[in-house]
Amino acid sequence: MISEAQFQNELKNLIVNSIREDVGSGDYSSLACIPESAQGKAKLLVKEDGIIAGVALAKMIFEYVDANMQIETFIEDGTPVKKGDVVFHVLGSSQSILKSERVVLNTMQRMSAIATKTNKYVQLLKGTNTKVLDTRKTTPGFRVAEKWAVKIGGGENHRFALYDMVMLKDNHIDFAGGITLAIAKTQTYLKENNLDLKIIVEARDLDEIAEILKSEGVHRILIDNFNYEDTRTAVALIGDKCQTESSGNITEETMRNYAECGVNYISSGALTHSVYNMDLSLKAI
Repeated sequence: MISEAQFQNELKNLIVNSIREDVGSGDYSSLACIPESAQGKAKLLVKEDGIIAGVALAKMIFEYVDANMQIETFIEDGTPVKKGDVVFHVLGSSQSILKSERVVLNTMQRMSAIATKTNKYVQLLKGTNTKVLDTRKTTPGFRVAEKWAVKIGGGENHRFALYDMVMLKDNHIDFAGGITLAIAKTQTYLKENNLDLKIIVEARDLDEIAEILKSEGVHRILIDNFNYEDTRTAVALIGDKCQTESSGNITEETMRNYAECGVNYISSGALTHSVYNMDLSLKAI
């Protein structure tokens, strides 16, 4: 994953762009009927059960819009919540609260949905040694928040983007002329450019597993679209030579079966590309 400094910069970019997109030249609905001097208070109300996520990011959004707003937090990120719970109060300029409202809600609703789904997957794997990973199948421009939500839900982050890890998938391998050539070319490139990046290589069958194992320096093998029997065989072949990751059409119903094959990780794009926003609202009080 990216460094903490890069992570914080991505968050800043997300906030700046989201407010620019939503507010533009002005929140004329509020400017038209709410006095500039008016002070208000609102609560973040939970309207369905789940895992709350995005509280810390909401504070950053409020701070960016108006540093004078005050947040009184009752429930922290990663906490199970029920319908009717109040997560926080925000106090300050009524115009500032209204200007922040939609960005805060859009962010928290999606992050909470992702954290809730991730936590469900984590619970499904409880008792195994397998961890849940996200993917790059994220909403354009919102990746940093979605990956943060996965962590809040108890999952682990895969690479953040194309620049922080090498992942040689089927198309890379085919374009490069085969697995061995792809790995060799990659290692040469990394050395020549002084890049310290981990290498993951995808395998489509057991023969490719065997070929990957002939090369040194592979951090993880992606066991892609294997059945249970072949996954167990692959894990046995790989042993402790490198990490293992299962992916490809793995569902809630099959996830634990793959974990019991002994893989270190299961990656799932569904954590971020197939969620429905959790119902939250910001209500004046």
